[in-house]
Amino acid sequence: MIGRMIVDWAVTFQARGDWVWKVRRVTHAATEPVLAPVRKVLPPVRFGGFGLDLAFTVVFIAALILRSIVW
Repeated sequence: MIGRMIVDWAVTFQARGDWVWKVRRVTHAATEPVLAPVRKVLPPVRFGGFGLDLAFTVVFIAALILRSIVW
């Protein structure tokens, strides 16, 4: 999840190079099966040209809570 966040920010700030798209493809492939069902219930919120992905936020917080319970 953190890797996806970093790569998405890199794309947002127009990072250049093929490596960015390769890493983005890998991080999205790994996290999209978890995010897609949540995104169906909680779509991204738009603020003008900026979009806030609430599904990512919910899954990230749930993972933190789950990790603290397990450990």
